[in-house]
Amino acid sequence: VQLVESGGGLVRPGGSLRLSCVASGIIFSTNAMGWYRQAPGKERELVAAITTGGSVNYYDSVLGRFTISRDNAKNTVYLQMNNLKPEDTAVYYCNAVKYYYCSGYDCPTLSPYWGQGTQVNVSS
Repeated sequence: VQLVESGGGLVRPGGSLRLSCVASGIIFSTNAMGWYRQAPGKERELVAAITTGGSVNYYDSVLGRFTISRDNAKNTVYLQMNNLKPEDTAVYYCNAVKYYYCSGYDCPTLSPYWGQGTQVNVSS
């Protein structure tokens, strides 16, 4: 199982970033995928998820600002993040999700393995 996240960086409030995650070793094309994030001192939370058919679910705090998408041919899931806020600062991870309609904390994954994540810093 390999999950490789990229696209993070330092942006000012109101800025945008696009994260990418390439998944291999898991059945990407038949599983819902999600983006999790973990801020310092906090547990990991699921902020966006997408099914193989394109149904999506978002955590309330990112609704209207983040957009999740996937390219099954490339085993890649994306997270477009607009109007970023300082509270979005975290390490972002992707994984196959057990319940795409779950959001926030305690949302189980289908795989126990995690990638290295990509750091997002939102600061002026």
